[in-house]
Amino acid sequence: MSDILKVYSPYDNHFIKSFPLADEARVELILSKAYSLFNDTSRRLEKYERISILEKLAGLMEGRVEELTGMAAEEGGKPYADSRVEVLRAINGVKLAVAELYNLKGEEIPMGMTRPSVNRLAFTTREPIGVVLSISAFNHPLNLIVHQVIPPLAVGCPVIVKPASTTPVSCFNLVDMLYEAGLPQDYCQALVCNRSLAEKMAADPRINFLSFIGSAEVGWRLRSILAPGTRTALEHGGVAPVIIDKTAVPGEFLPGMMKGGFYHAGQVCVSVQRIFIHEEVAWDVANMMAEQAAKLVVGDPLKEETEVGPLIAPEEVDRVEEWVNEKGRGGEILTGGRRLSDTVFAPTVIWNPSFDARVSTREVFGPVICIYPFKNLPDAVKQANDLEFAFQAAVFSKDIDFCMKAVKELNASAVMVNDHTAFRVDWMPFGGRDSSGIGIGGIPFSMREMTREKLIVIRSKSL
Repeated sequence: MSDILKVYSPYDNHFIKSFPLADEARVELILSKAYSLFNDTSRRLEKYERISILEKLAGLMEGRVEELTGMAAEEGGKPYADSRVEVLRAINGVKLAVAELYNLKGEEIPMGMTRPSVNRLAFTTREPIGVVLSISAFNHPLNLIVHQVIPPLAVGCPVIVKPASTTPVSCFNLVDMLYEAGLPQDYCQALVCNRSLAEKMAADPRINFLSFIGSAEVGWRLRSILAPGTRTALEHGGVAPVIIDKTAVPGEFLPGMMKGGFYHAGQVCVSVQRIFIHEEVAWDVANMMAEQAAKLVVGDPLKEETEVGPLIAPEEVDRVEEWVNEKGRGGEILTGGRRLSDTVFAPTVIWNPSFDARVSTREVFGPVICIYPFKNLPDAVKQANDLEFAFQAAVFSKDIDFCMKAVKELNASAVMVNDHTAFRVDWMPFGGRDSSGIGIGGIPFSMREMTREKLIVIRSKSL
């Protein structure tokens, strides 16, 4: 294997940058530095120092929004306008971590409730969990890194970050800005390496917490090899269902379906994929969606007018094309269904594909939405729940009872009412259940996950 990783644009394959691949010796050095730092209490950063560093980082990022946006769009393929939103979210994420530090605390444990517990004061404090290993994905090259790097740093954990091999530039840029903001370098170390070395790091007993965003196959494999006591958060993605009642107004939900289904060419873990529409209106609504999808501007992510960019690699276009071609098993393509180039696939709407087709049962991670008519809510819920994945779901209706019944019955970690499945703000809990993952993300929730409580009990006759 080459000792150099070369990064190319997913849109036109132009060369962006190269990075040295870490070998076994480099991985060991990085692990040793992080572990030694955490165990040397004299080198730990006080809260006010961490706050100062993160505030300086946010300021640096605010001064480089255009630069960060251009790089995220260039290496990740997300359209420029959406990449700019990602950068602004990333900056807000840093600020959220600072704000959460003012709220992160333990609690008093009541004493004196029994005779043996009198004359005692008990309370908990929160301490950093230890060395955090963050293995990231490509689809949000800056914001995912913020979510996996800033929470551990905020609570005082050294962090080792391995970005996706297709989109490492934004990660290394962020780490360099952390150093510029005053963070000691051993506190945050970035590297790219092969899969076997990444697994070796994950399994190392010096790792106290693994944060992973990626495929279920890799995530569950990593969880199986963790050292005893290592905690983890895995985010795998899903096959997001949406239920649309006949009372829902197309003008109110169609923009959300377009954004939720085709944002970043569908390469989002909670992207709208399966839409169940009441049979009385399903065909008309499906054609409205197809008409709008056909009007989306597809192409170069660096152009501000582009709405849908490329897939991350040409082999992903091949895969999506193969899955879509299964539409003969009961489905009809209403728009799209074809590649526009080696790197771009047309926004696609499929009418009623069979329930055993891959576009119905697996995460497409491409610009494809599927529409299924349903007779009643129990049937729609059954079909929506009939997979091993459970992440975010959505329901649209003017009938509050219909909505609340769906909220109660859908197997999902979050249900959006009259909004699309890809809605997210970075201070809310975020994570899948069942095969879609384990653990909770979101800046404040990750910070709590990356601490552990210590109980202190004081005995005194004066109490």
